[in-house]
Parts: sequence; structure tokens; C-alpha cells
Amino acid sequence: MILLELDLFTWAAAFCVAMVAGVVKGMVGFALPMIFISGLSMVMPPETALGALIIPSFFANGFQALRHGLVTALKTVKQFRIFLISGGVCLIVSAQFVLLLPPEVLFLLLGFPVTFFTFWQLIKINVFKIERSYEKEILVGGFAGLIGGISGIWGPPTVMYLTAIATAKSEQIRIQGVIYGLGAVALIAAHLGSGVLHSQVLTVSVLLVAPTLLGFWIGDKFQDRINQATFRRLTLYILLVAGLNLMRRGLGG
Repeated sequence: MILLELDLFTWAAAFCVAMVAGVVKGMVGFALPMIFISGLSMVMPPETALGALIIPSFFANGFQALRHGLVTALKTVKQFRIFLISGGVCLIVSAQFVLLLPPEVLFLLLGFPVTFFTFWQLIKINVFKIERSYEKEILVGGFAGLIGGISGIWGPPTVMYLTAIATAKSEQIRIQGVIYGLGAVALIAAHLGSGVLHSQVLTVSVLLVAPTLLGFWIGDKFQDRINQATFRRLTLYILLVAGLNLMRRGLGG
């Protein structure tokens, strides 16, 4: 899509989606890629929506990762280096197939992670506890990277793994920020190579950084002033509908 072909309505919708995604990210610490993909795919091609979320995701996750300082973030990188390496390699490989996939298949691949993760969160499945190991991190990180390269959404398996190893809530938010932030770096490199993040889409992505960070700042300021459980559940219902709609479009409905 050529940058100048985006009409005023599309730009307004994209800015609103970016701000809403930022607000939710700031308030509850998750769902930015899912909101981006679900919202932007309604007004632009799915591969353009995928490219557009990458730079805002990098900055938002960067702020989340560095909330406790650079030293702590670097310790997290060292602690989860196997997960990050496995995920990064698989992400870069799978990202090369995005432009080779028919739009219907891409809609399904975008919609499934959104639908699965939100449904999993809504019914509150109790994840069984496991012990950390390099083997598990290679498998889970690789799977996260595989779906992340194609859909831009690598959160579901990451969250499930961190929950299964009984990670403390505050620590989990920081770890997610580090993993997602470095994942965004890998995604930038991967889609510069795949052709998804060409100059026009890159410009769109950069322009969406400001509304995303504004929303993130607002969400962060108000996170203690709202009933987070209610807000989070409402957000999940909205995401579930959006994910099902993406899958409907993929099935030709």
C-alpha cells in the first residue's frame, strides 16, 4: 500500500487504534499487538497492519522493560537467553513467509492467536506448574517465534510458560517487556528482509508511535484508578470478538 493512498478515515482509525492499544498496554501490560492487528486489519491489508505495529510495539515494550532500570533488564536478558535465541531464530525464519501467504490464510493466522489467548484468559485455565529447563525454553521460545514472525503476536506461549514456572506478577510484567521488546527488534530485522516493512509501511509504523506512547502514558497514569479486573475482562471480550472476526474473514465469511 502506498502511503498517500491512505485516506483521512484510515489515518483517523489507525491513530485511534494505536492510542487504544497504548492505553490498554499501559493499564494492564498486555494486548498491544492483538489490538493493533485486530483493529488495523479492518481498514488496511493484514500484511500492512502487521508491519505498522512493529515500531510502536518496540517503544512501548522498551518502556515496560526498563521500568526497573537497565541493569535489571540486562539480567533478564541473561536469565532468558535460551528462550530469546530460540524465539528470535524461529521468528526471523517464519517472517519470510508472510508475503507468500494468501490474505485468507494470513487472516486465519492473525485471528487464531488473538482468539485462543483471549479465550484462555477469559475461562481462566489453570496452567500446570513445571520446572524451568533449557529444553522447554527452546521449544516454547521457538513456538512463540514461529507464530510471532507470521502474526506479530508471540505473547500467548510466552505468558503461558511464565505462568507455568510460577513467575511473580511484577517480575512477569518486566520479563514480558524484555522478551517482547527484543522480539520487536528481531521482527524489525525479519520484516525488513521479508519486504513487509518497506519504506511506506515503515513510515506508517513510525507515525503511529506517538499516539501509542500517548495512550501508554495515559494508561499508566490511570492504572491504579480503575477496577483493573473489570477493565481487563472487557478488553478481553472485545479482543475475542475481533479475533473471531479475523478468522471469519479468513474463512471467507
